Amino acid sequence: MSVRNLQHLFAPSSVALIGASGRAGSMGATLLANLQGGGFKGKLFAVNPKYTQLGDLPCYASVADLPEAPELAVICTPAATVPQLVRQLGERGTRAAVVLSSGMARGRDARGRSLRQAALDAAHPFLLRLLGPNSAGLLVPGLGLNASVAHSGALPGRIAFVSQSGSLMTGVLDWARTRGIGFSHFISLGESGDVDLGDVLDYLASDGHAGAVLLYVDQLRYARKFMSAARAAARSKPVIVLKSRSDTEGARPAASESGALATEDDVFDAAIRRAGMLRVYTTEQLFAAVETLAYARVLHGERLAIVSNGVGPGVLARDALRYGGGTAASLSPESIVRLDAVLPAGWSGGSVRANPVNLLGGAPAERYSAALEVLLADPQVDAVLVVHSPTATVDSRDVANAIAPLARAASRPILSCWLGGASVVAARAIAAEARMPTFRTPEDGVNGFLQLVNYRRNQNLLMEVPPSMVGNVAPDRSAARALVREAIAAKRLLLSDPETKAILRAYGLALVETRAADDVDAAVAAARAIGFPVAVKILTPDVMHKSDVGGVTLDLDSEEAVRAAALRMRLRLGELFPQARFDGFSVQAMCRRTHGHELIVGAALDPVFGPVLVFGQGGVAVEVLHDYSVGLPPLNLVLARDLVDRTRVARLLAGYRNRPAANLDAVLAVLIQVSRLISDIPEIVELDINPLVVDSRGAIVLDARMRLALADRSGSTLDRLAIRPYPRELEETIEWQGAPLLLRPIRPEDGPAHLAFFDALTPDDVRYRMFVRIRELQPSQLARFTQIDYDREMAFIATRKNAAGVAETLAVARVVADPDNTSAEFAVTVRSDLKGVGLGRIMMEKLIGYCRARGTAEIVGEALPQNSRIVAMVKKLGFEVTIDREDGTRKMRLALR
Repeated sequence: MSVRNLQHLFAPSSVALIGASGRAGSMGATLLANLQGGGFKGKLFAVNPKYTQLGDLPCYASVADLPEAPELAVICTPAATVPQLVRQLGERGTRAAVVLSSGMARGRDARGRSLRQAALDAAHPFLLRLLGPNSAGLLVPGLGLNASVAHSGALPGRIAFVSQSGSLMTGVLDWARTRGIGFSHFISLGESGDVDLGDVLDYLASDGHAGAVLLYVDQLRYARKFMSAARAAARSKPVIVLKSRSDTEGARPAASESGALATEDDVFDAAIRRAGMLRVYTTEQLFAAVETLAYARVLHGERLAIVSNGVGPGVLARDALRYGGGTAASLSPESIVRLDAVLPAGWSGGSVRANPVNLLGGAPAERYSAALEVLLADPQVDAVLVVHSPTATVDSRDVANAIAPLARAASRPILSCWLGGASVVAARAIAAEARMPTFRTPEDGVNGFLQLVNYRRNQNLLMEVPPSMVGNVAPDRSAARALVREAIAAKRLLLSDPETKAILRAYGLALVETRAADDVDAAVAAARAIGFPVAVKILTPDVMHKSDVGGVTLDLDSEEAVRAAALRMRLRLGELFPQARFDGFSVQAMCRRTHGHELIVGAALDPVFGPVLVFGQGGVAVEVLHDYSVGLPPLNLVLARDLVDRTRVARLLAGYRNRPAANLDAVLAVLIQVSRLISDIPEIVELDINPLVVDSRGAIVLDARMRLALADRSGSTLDRLAIRPYPRELEETIEWQGAPLLLRPIRPEDGPAHLAFFDALTPDDVRYRMFVRIRELQPSQLARFTQIDYDREMAFIATRKNAAGVAETLAVARVVADPDNTSAEFAVTVRSDLKGVGLGRIMMEKLIGYCRARGTAEIVGEALPQNSRIVAMVKKLGFEVTIDREDGTRKMRLALR
């Protein structure tokens, strides 16, 4: 389930408290007091057979005795009573309940089920949604609803807070109240037996009362569902995640370097980044991020200018920016000249006039506004932090009043720091009124700016349309799958370097020539066949680093040298690791790359998020260098480039001194092909390519190893990936107008072709599709159309190559299902010069077949009265068409089940 019936949970018109009590200090009494004291305007019922009256509220003996079915039930009775109560509520017509009872996972009913499962089973036939068990409740301040055990209520506001910790919930409520922070929703998930993070995110994404969503995450169980909901929510409003760092130093034991590198925190960070959200680590950071993201203007760059009325605070801000990985703005010569004209001689505290801009002590309010006007006009400045220390000669309120109009009118973010206590309270209020993020220390102000930077980067990853790859190699999936099946049938789950390279070759990776040898004589023969010089490496599944046992010898230029090296490393393995298995030798042609960089590209399997990718600086010291990044598949060029850019080795790859830049396109191609490999073949659970040597000529695999495991019965890749990959199985080629026409799901790389398709539409056709006149697609709109979540929406395109050999988009059919897959809304657009030749019907039939296969209950759509073509077409396909009485739009509906 997802959002089904959640409106009864979060916006009820009536509430019944099951287990209401008059005993002071009890949960039932606390809940009753909170429900009555919150100002809830709906109907309130109390249920407990021990009472007939609780204060001025009548108390009913049972659910059956209630005068009507409550929209929401709040249950705080002993765990053993909950399943039966849930059944009774469902039979009465209640469709949502909050279960505060604890111990339901441990308790068992007469059939041996856990009490939690028994309650879920009782709710299922009635589609009754359960929040909890062991929830601390929920608050919706706008409705006056406080169905929680919190010792204080919540102020109304536009922040939705969702917590997996009940104790944190009550603490944050108290903390927020003292700071005047209000909420649209405050939700404790408890054990998430039914309603979980993904469900709540889906609901809040479309709730207009929630301007931002804050999540406290302890652990995740359903990564696919969470990622799908998170990516949808993050497109519409800021989503900020608070999660403490993991206690573990690394991932669970792994047979590969990639598996050892990818820690739980690394993977979680990669997921948050991929979803376009922002992660923070403290409660202070959480609410600071809300204020920063809600108040600040959109950030279009990452260069910060700092203005201060003293050297010390400005230097502290500059140092915080530097050590936080931020970028200080370099002021343009024109700005220096303009600052000279409005500031006293010696501004910035010395002969070097630069950022930070020091206005000097006792700077009047006019000096602040004059300097700020200069910086806001500088094209090299993307944001400004104003730091003010109170002085005896200047009223802080005057400073705030001087810069507030600039903050309201500016197109760039202006952040402010007001050092001090009572003397700057009024200034902070003026700044907040001007929607200027305010901070108490220079370091906090810089951290707020860096949150903007990180959020912008994550949003760009979510929205940026990747270019098409040039020279993209189509993998031989059947060959790779055959090799994997053969290895598993032979019970070889840890593949050697030559075996792994055979699979990588099927995906188009460049490989150094490598041959496997069972013994010393075979190694000599392999070297003779390859040609000297060669490298010889020992093969053993029990030693991750062959160099630890002297198992690698390079530049062997004769048969005698190969024989001696092989005998020596075989003896060495037996001495150091007598229990290790010996599988022979790997003989390789020497790869001479004078300016080559050694990289690692790998994959590992996370227990929550499934396959993850690892990229970084490789070689024998990979764990010591600790220079790597982690990402979730599938990748495109934008995501692959981000994976590279987040490492230190990226700066080396760009070239330095007389060393040429490495072929970055080759590195990105390897990352994308490895992403495809682990997406395509579910049996691959770990992969190391180390080193991948790259220089200006390209990238070549020197060493590789892989670990396999049996896939699930279906062999499907879908369930193990946190993000559903491109559904290649939906591709279909048909004959149309005497030539092949490819019908396939849209891809992010289709952005340029989609723009050309949009430009080929007439203004009327655009209006029929958008319901408004639009001259051009904005980048965010293009990203939304081409970067779809295949789990919950689908867009099929009809494409073929034109006379110049360029693939063109001829038509698009799109369907977006609700999170419960009950109703799906469709839209079909055909290029204006191809109307009336049957292409629209082809696309519509493709959509209908897809929705039927998914089990969607109905397809619906709307059309303007003038769009007679679409109305006539869907009627022939069995749609029911009605006319909206208010605006005349045509409502189209096709029942599928």
